[in-house]
This record gives sequence, C-alpha cells and structure tokens, in this order.
Amino acid sequence: MIRSLIFDFGLPWVTNRFLYSMKLKMMRGVPWTENLFEKNIEVKRLNIFKMNTEAIEGFLSSIPSRKNEQIIQAANKATNGIITGFSSIDLDYGSELNWHYHPISKVQIDNKKKWYEIPDFDPSRGDIKVVWEASRLTHFFYLARAYMLTKDMKYYQAYSRQLEDWIKNNPYSFGANYKCGQEATLRMISALIGHSVFHNYGLITDKDQKNLKELVRGSYKKVLSNFFYANKCIKNNHTLSEICGLIIGSWCCEDSSSLVRAYKMMDREISRQFSDDGGYIQNSFNYQRLALQIMECVLKLSEVTNVILSDNSKDLILKSAHQMYQMQDESGDLPNRGANDGALIFPVTSCSYRDFRSVINTINTLLSNERLYDKGLYDEEILWFSNKKLNDIPVKNLKRTSNAYFEAGIFSLRKNEDSFLMTILKNNKTRPSHMDQLHVDLWHRGINVFCDNGSYSYADPIGKNLSLTSSHNTAKVNEVEQMNKKGAFLVTDWTKSQDVSFTESSFNGTLISRNGYKHKRNIESTETGYRVSDVIYGKGIGCEFRFHTPCDVEITPIGFDLYYNGRILTSIETKGVVEVKKAYRSQQYMRKEEIKCITVKGEKLSEQYQMSFDIKLI
Repeated sequence: MIRSLIFDFGLPWVTNRFLYSMKLKMMRGVPWTENLFEKNIEVKRLNIFKMNTEAIEGFLSSIPSRKNEQIIQAANKATNGIITGFSSIDLDYGSELNWHYHPISKVQIDNKKKWYEIPDFDPSRGDIKVVWEASRLTHFFYLARAYMLTKDMKYYQAYSRQLEDWIKNNPYSFGANYKCGQEATLRMISALIGHSVFHNYGLITDKDQKNLKELVRGSYKKVLSNFFYANKCIKNNHTLSEICGLIIGSWCCEDSSSLVRAYKMMDREISRQFSDDGGYIQNSFNYQRLALQIMECVLKLSEVTNVILSDNSKDLILKSAHQMYQMQDESGDLPNRGANDGALIFPVTSCSYRDFRSVINTINTLLSNERLYDKGLYDEEILWFSNKKLNDIPVKNLKRTSNAYFEAGIFSLRKNEDSFLMTILKNNKTRPSHMDQLHVDLWHRGINVFCDNGSYSYADPIGKNLSLTSSHNTAKVNEVEQMNKKGAFLVTDWTKSQDVSFTESSFNGTLISRNGYKHKRNIESTETGYRVSDVIYGKGIGCEFRFHTPCDVEITPIGFDLYYNGRILTSIETKGVVEVKKAYRSQQYMRKEEIKCITVKGEKLSEQYQMSFDIKLI
C-alpha cells in the first residue's frame, strides 16, 4: 500500500499527508496546540463585491413568470429552513435553522466539539455534506433574487436573521461547519454577495455589518489555519476555492502584501490544475464547472482589488470552457463524467442543474467579450459576475466538431449537433476517482443513450459502487478493478495509456491495468453510427462488456435495440451473449434512479478476449 502511494502520489504528498495526520492527532491529544496554527486578524471592510442589481433585476423581470415563481418558491422555503440541497432535494433544517443537524439521518452533531474531533465519515450520521449544505448559505442567492423580484422585506429579514443566528450558533472553531476551508470560503462569498445586493437597496444595518465581519473573520481564520491541507494534500478545487478565500480575507483585512501573494498563488495553481488542452485535474465535468465558477468570482473580485490574473491563467480558463462546450449536447448537458457531488455554488440562473451553458457562456464573455449561445436564461450569470450589457455582447459562432484532448484524456467523435460519442483514456499523473478508462458515452437526439452512472454520495456504499469499473461502459475483467480503491477517495495502482491515436473519424488506445490485463479499444465512425472493437489481453481472463442506459432494451437475434418513449434510437449488433440487469445512476447528489445495465459476454480465444459492437443510430 505505502509503496503504491509513493509510486503514484509521490513522496512529497505522502510526507505532507503524514504531517497533516500528525497535526490532527496532536490537536486531539493536546488541544491548546491548535493555537500554534491560528493567526490574529481584523476585518476592516466588507464591500468587496459590487453587484449591478439594476441590471439583474431588469433581467429577472423579463424571464417567464413560471421561472420567477420557482425562485420565489425556493426563497420562501429557505425563510422557513428548508434548503434546496445539491440542486436536487429539499432538506428541512427546521424553521429556526439548526446548523448542526443532518435532516436525512435526523442526527444532531455536537457543536461543542472542536472541528478536528468530528469524523469525516460516520455511518450513523451519514454524509457530512448534508450537514454542511445549509451553512454554505447558497440559499442567500435565492433570497436576494426573490427580493429583487418582489421587494418583499421578508427575504432581507431572513438574510439578516439567519446571518445573526449562524454567528450565534457557530463560534470559532467549534462544530462540523469549521471542518473545511472550502466550505468557509463559499460561506463568505454567499454572505458577502447577499450583503452587496441588500446594501444596494439601503437595507443593511450596523448589526448586519457586525455579524458579517464576524462571519468573514471566522471563515478567513479557518482558511489560514488549515490551508496546508488544501494546498499540499488535497490539491484540487478545494485549493482554488481556498485561495479565493485568501484573496477575499486579505482584502477585507486591508492586508495588501497577502493579497498580492494570494493572486500569485492563484496563477500558479491555475497552471497546475488546468491543462493546455482545456482539461481539469479532477477528471470531472462537475468539478470543472465548480472550478470555473470560482474563476468567475476571482475575475469579478479584480474590479475592486485592482489585482488581475495573468494572461496565461486567463488563457487556460478560456480553453477549459471551450473544451466543455465541445462536449455538450444541444440541451446544455454534458456526460456525467467523474465524481459529482451536486455542487452548483452560484445558483444565479433559472437553468437546470444539468445545464452547463451558464458557466461556459459567462467565462467566454468575461475573457473574450463574446457569448457562445443565443440569448437565454443562462445570461443572468453574466450579470452577476460582470458589468457588461447583454445587448452589446456579440455571438461567437463556434461549431462543435470531433475533438481529441490527449492531456485531459477525452476524445469525441461527433456525427452532427445531436449525435456524438465520447471516450476516456488518460495517462494518469494526478489522482483519479472513477474507474472510467475507455468508458464510452453516447448521445443521440438529446438522449444520453450510454451513460455514466454518477456518484450518488461519497459516504454511501451505493456511491462507492458507482465509482467502480462495473458502473461504466467498458470491459469488466474477472473480479478485479482497473485500479484499486480504499475508502471514498484514495485510488492506488493508477492505470496507464498506450498507443493512443485519433482522427476525425476514429480513436485507438490501450489501457494498461496494474491488476494484470490490457484493454485495447478501437472506435470508428461509420455511415450509420459507430463501430466499437475490443481486445482484452491477460492470463486466465474472464470478461464482460457493460453498457448502462436509461432506455428500454429489446434483445434481438443479432444484439439489442434501445427505445426511448416508445421510439427506437439505436440498434446494436454483436456476437456476444446479451443480458439485461437492473442498475442505478445518479445525475444529482443524493438522488438515484433505476436504469438498465446491458452485459455482453463472448468466448475466450487463447489469452485474448475479443468483442465488437456495431452501433446504428436511427
């Protein structure tokens, strides 16, 4: 195990992770040592966000009334302690919000314990992210938008009351809500943007200012005291978020030298996390969106801080947005690739959670002054993070085509705007999370015909199973995984790629698993669809190929057909033995639905296992 960790993660990471474990052990044994990591700060100002409420209010008044009703409904629930969690489910924390309560398991967390005394994973409690969801204060965006629509004082009063109550019930550094620096940063952003909106309407009081300064103080102290962990151990979207927290905190404390250092750190981290071809380090479109929304925020902050990101950082961010654009379906959705925790940290449009157009469009507008889509609901996000006038932004005609992103490990073969196939093969240099190498994602006529099963929950056995090889559209060999996984996040024995090639009509690549096999997959675009050909190499291999689909399945003498709402979408021809099983997918965190898993088996030939699939699109 240790050898694999050093080989995959590197000795510096293993050392830093050990040091952090020792820090936690020391604080639990000798509590006063927590003070060794604390810094004294004084929050002097709060107006770091300058929101153009007039433009946002004008936009909201122009969208369909049913969308405004949804905003008001979400805000009304939030005033009564019912929060829309993970953009998917209502979580009831009580009319007087109980910030330390798990509304699914009904477990109360002891807020008299220090954050480091509370475990990350506790089966009796359930997923800690459910507890955190209310304290992100993301619902403040709904309160602000509802006030802009109605001018009903109850929305401001809920903001003011909940802000004060949070401070009262979350003294630094007690309770689960101080466990994570990213959560602290997102809490700061939500509260500060809410402050800007209500301040523009002349509603903010001295008491609000006092409470918000205390929230920023505690949140900034959390980021400062534990940044080593995000920067040296986690090294992903948490790091970007917490550097954003450093920018906000240092500005609010009028610490100009720390502010400049934070921006330099952000430039370095962007260069590390975003690849030159637009890929993102976490191999997840959900987290890629989260990272880009953090970038929106950082770009917005420059209006006030007068410190800007480097041109290289801006170029990498723009490339990342363009990569996501190329992987989109016409609906705005993308393949459900990689880990997905339901994060939509800035719910500032009336688009659905699975519609990625708002962040892609906003990034492109901020960095190139061009929109990528015709006018739509997604434009609201531009107004929250810039002062641009929508009518002055021209549309860039960017065509979606077949694309290869070798560093990111993403390849797409596109037939037209409503039909494309994506596959994944990456030479892992950073921590993977899902066993999705050589997974194929097929989209046709707006339907995700062959889909990724998502994540569900990091703390639930269902979620762990959804990350494994058997939950992806690839080959499952014997009883082994592509890589080995321990716990919710630790993946070892990373796969390698070999002989990867790509043209506008074909993909070739080989996966090398350290668990004793190779998988070669060839994908060709044909006149009627795609042909997928597989060869598995290894001793004593047994193998089956899996395809997950929300469609109805009809087994035929030559393969199987897929139907959606009674209409045939695809016909697949194969010589293998076809079976259909029950499976689950999770498009949103903490929510799952039953789908079909198609397994195909064939005969073993010597030390090879071969299979092919002719996919005809109808």
